[in-house]
Amino acid sequence: MAEVLSQSQIDALLNSMRSGGDAADKAEEKQPEKKYRKYDFTTPRKFTKDRLKMLNGIFENYTRVISSRLNAQLRTSCTIEVESIEEQKFYEFNNALMEGDVLAMVNITVHSREADGKDVQAEDPVMVYLSTPTALGMMDRMMGSEDDVIHDIPLGYAYTDLELQLYELLLKDIVGLMGSSWENYVPITFEYERTQVNPTLVTLLNLDETVVLVDMKLTFGGSEGRMSVVLPGNVLMSVFGEVSRETMGRKAASEDNSGEIFDQLRDSTLEIVAELGDTQLSLNDIYHLSVGDVVDLGRSKDSPVFLEIGGYQWFTGRIGTHKKNMAIKIDEVCYSAEQRSE
Repeated sequence: MAEVLSQSQIDALLNSMRSGGDAADKAEEKQPEKKYRKYDFTTPRKFTKDRLKMLNGIFENYTRVISSRLNAQLRTSCTIEVESIEEQKFYEFNNALMEGDVLAMVNITVHSREADGKDVQAEDPVMVYLSTPTALGMMDRMMGSEDDVIHDIPLGYAYTDLELQLYELLLKDIVGLMGSSWENYVPITFEYERTQVNPTLVTLLNLDETVVLVDMKLTFGGSEGRMSVVLPGNVLMSVFGEVSRETMGRKAASEDNSGEIFDQLRDSTLEIVAELGDTQLSLNDIYHLSVGDVVDLGRSKDSPVFLEIGGYQWFTGRIGTHKKNMAIKIDEVCYSAEQRSE
């Protein structure tokens, strides 16, 4: 017989369901809504994930280089890490700037590794942004201050002439090291051009120009700051083109040399030892050996022979004759290391 619930049990069950449903609704309300970046299908991305991944590796190497340099300049532990590398329109970066911000304008020259190649200087400059509180905190450390706290800076703060000179000295050193992280791909020279004050009032690039924004987080002396590098799309397209040409050139060069390498290998000598078996003899037996004596190896004449190269067994074969000369016919190749070490 099925169990029949009482009215009190029914009320308790309904109350628990209501309370559980309310708790679930509250839990859903508390969970923040995940934000997704809108993709504009009218302007597709110029750079693939592989290209952005390559840039991430380049700037990871760059952060390690300038970290050690800033440790010496600021006389404190300084760590830098890449937070994000993102393709966007220039106006997105430009709209986030304040009136008192300062940008470092950098000229880049792409060098060709070929003897008859020509160096190409990019028309659009690379821009380096160092947040104002971070820059002023670094200047304090450069001038001998031991204070590790970044002070509150009012919005629209304008650099003094002395601070602009220190800013230029600081950024020149940081920018000059940027080329070392590109050496594995293509030789590039980064040269500090000028300091741009109030960049919001000047048209540095077309606002719809595609750029790659590299955001880095700086930590020194218990303080955190931000550093950004803006790479114009046209500059990156020319750089990636040179990288592709060099990659194809290296590949073609390696293919051209393959025939010569194999010719040298064919002419090289290699000692091969054929071993039918082994045994132990006393010195007295060896002394009394004479022509025609037979040494018992405990193996038949049809047993496989091991061919050793460099002390390792690489082949097995059979003893025979070829044109009235003793020869060995290879039966099997020992591919695995276990077979070769037996």
